[in-house]
Amino acid sequence: MPDTTDPDEFVKPFVSETLGSKSLYFSISAIQSSMNLMQPDALVLEYTRTMMGFLLFNPRPDNIAMIGLGGGSMAKFCYRYLPRARLVVVEINPHVVALRDAFLIPQDDSRFKVLQGDGALFVRRPPKQYDVLLVDGFEVSGIPARLCSQRFYEHCYEALQPGGILVVNLHYRHPHFDTYVARVHAAFKGEVHVVVEPEADNATVFACKGHLHEALPASSASPRPAGLPDAAWSQLEAAFAHIAQSLRRA
Repeated sequence: MPDTTDPDEFVKPFVSETLGSKSLYFSISAIQSSMNLMQPDALVLEYTRTMMGFLLFNPRPDNIAMIGLGGGSMAKFCYRYLPRARLVVVEINPHVVALRDAFLIPQDDSRFKVLQGDGALFVRRPPKQYDVLLVDGFEVSGIPARLCSQRFYEHCYEALQPGGILVVNLHYRHPHFDTYVARVHAAFKGEVHVVVEPEADNATVFACKGHLHEALPASSASPRPAGLPDAAWSQLEAAFAHIAQSLRRA
């Protein structure tokens, strides 16, 4: 994906650091990403652990695409704990990409790449179809219109393999939240489930290019995806139990 963006067109984020953490902000009122300095691959923010719920439906994805880099929390987690997966991350803001070393995001290699570019354009003309597509693209004013349009979600559908999973982070209290979810429903033929964070304003939308509820996790309170290391499971167990409970209620 060619770099066609002008840095002057984008808000420059700032970084706040304490003795134990480093965080990325576009404005002081809204944290974008946070890193535990002692465990830089850990998922600090609750919604990121919920977004990893795609592992309940596909515990061993081969190809994952992410729109939105931020501090690279999910990218680092997937790179460490899903060693067979190939990952590509698309980030439109060059100032965010420039902070990848500050947040200890891995360098590009044979199975990991960070591309500077427009995520909407990426899914319109993807280089391949993906098993999982994670959408967590925000700017200072919220979700950009190009990442929540009906056409964008239709392109996401086409960018996935049959049975592929789309995961979208949305603000539950946003005035257009219901509209965005309805667009995902239309693009994915109703194979959609929304998980609201119990103590936050985030909602995670799971959509399947297939039959979502045929891939329901086991009936246990905390279904563990096959092959997931203990260090990863200890972070995800509570979030996955919440997802499983939400799915059973549905």
